[in-house]
Amino acid sequence: MTFSLLKFSSEDCGTCHRMSFFDSKVSNELGIQFVNVMLQDTVIYRKYRAILLRQYPTKEGMGWPTYLLVNNPEGEFEIIGELKGGIAKGEFRERLAKLIPDSEKTN
Repeated sequence: MTFSLLKFSSEDCGTCHRMSFFDSKVSNELGIQFVNVMLQDTVIYRKYRAILLRQYPTKEGMGWPTYLLVNNPEGEFEIIGELKGGIAKGEFRERLAKLIPDSEKTN
């Protein structure tokens, strides 16, 4: 199964920018496809908006950034888990790894 980590962020978010130095790299190291969904990029945002609204119908409670770990984001998607707000690199790696279902982890 292929998972994607969707990062919902904004160009004017300092925390989102700081995390961009490591979030996609950590995601790829864990075998997860990374997709940066900037709210200002209307084409990409529209493509993944339904996923964001399934988790946050009114966008209330979102963090900046909000990461959603999703199975099959291009079709009948399933949200596996989420991370939100500013997280240090080591903790980000740890928390993201814990979201991956045990059946998908390789030793």
